[in-house]
This record gives sequence, structure tokens and C-alpha cells, in this order.
Amino acid sequence: MADSKISALPASTVPLAGTEVLPIVQSSTTKQVSVANLTAGRAISATQLTLTTGNLIVASGQGVDFSATSGTGTSELFADYEEGTWEAAFSTTGGSVTINSSVKTGTYTKVGRVVTITGQFEISSVSSPTGSIFITGLPFTCAAGKSGQTAVALYVGLASIVTGQVIAVVQGGDSKILIQLQNAADGLIYNIASSFNASTVVAVNVSYAV
Repeated sequence: MADSKISALPASTVPLAGTEVLPIVQSSTTKQVSVANLTAGRAISATQLTLTTGNLIVASGQGVDFSATSGTGTSELFADYEEGTWEAAFSTTGGSVTINSSVKTGTYTKVGRVVTITGQFEISSVSSPTGSIFITGLPFTCAAGKSGQTAVALYVGLASIVTGQVIAVVQGGDSKILIQLQNAADGLIYNIASSFNASTVVAVNVSYAV
């Protein structure tokens, strides 16, 4: 076949499969290499990377490395982002609290090691609950020695309790939310399972480390 200019060759079908071959000169010898192997295992240096379609996909355990910036932290690798849903349930020290099955799904977002969970849940029935009350089913376990705490965003239908602020606490090593009351008068923390009834609605938005 007569030699042809590259410009005279027919256009390839795109996107490329990666198995196509190109000629290269390696150790003064002309060889072939597949498109997939052109940059395999090699770092790519660029001043800017723009994706016009698709996603940037990194291998498991890898991420965006910010170590070129100054800092004193133990890690500057941003290696995880995730969002999804989780299903809640209630548990108590004594008795029981049953969640409304149609209103038991919360959402979560995980950025690095920080998880933010949200949800609004209804209680459908109670049976003499006492002691501590928990919302269970969190998507990740809180890191040991860490904790997350916030005010419960909404609580209605509670039985009469002392004045104060209802708080949601995620304790280190747990995958559940402890709901308590901080008494406005004495600042003490009280367990309030007995104050919940069949019309209680609880909304939470709390962040914790994993």
C-alpha cells in the first residue's frame, strides 16, 4: 500500500476503546503501544484540567492531595465524599418507643471524616418508656474519643418536662443519637424517654467525626 499522509487517513471512531496502537520510538527502535498504555502508571503534569463530560474517578484510598500547601495536620489528603440515606429506629433503657414506618428515613453527607446526618421522625406508639432514649441506625460509627452534639431542631407532643433545651448527642464509638434535656435552671443533663408519647416528632441535624 502506498504511503499516505496522516491527514488523508479516515477518521477513527470515538471514543477510543484503548486497544488501538500507535508507533513510538523506544531505545532507538520503533515499537507499538496501545492507547491505554500511553500514560499507564505515569504521573500527568498539567496547569489545569477541564472535564467537559463524565467524572473524575480515583482509585479506592486515593484522593486529592493538598500537601503542597503549608500545614501542620497529620493528613492533607481529601479521600472521600459520600451521600445517601439511613433508616432510623428508637430504643430506650426501659419500655419501648415505636417509630412511624412511613417517616423513618434520614439523609447523610460524608465529607472526608465528617458525617452530617439529618432526619425528621415520628413516634407512632409508646409502651412505658424510661431512662435514656436513642435514635439508632446511623450510617457510620462515631470515632472513639470524639463526639457530636447539637440542639434538636424540633420537638412537639412531648409530655410536660422541665424547661430547657433538648439536645442530640453522638458519643464516641456509637452509631446512635442520644436525646437528652439540658435543664435551663440548673444546667444538668436529664434523660427524658418517659416524656415521649405517640404524637412526638423529632428533627435532628448533627455532625460527628468517623
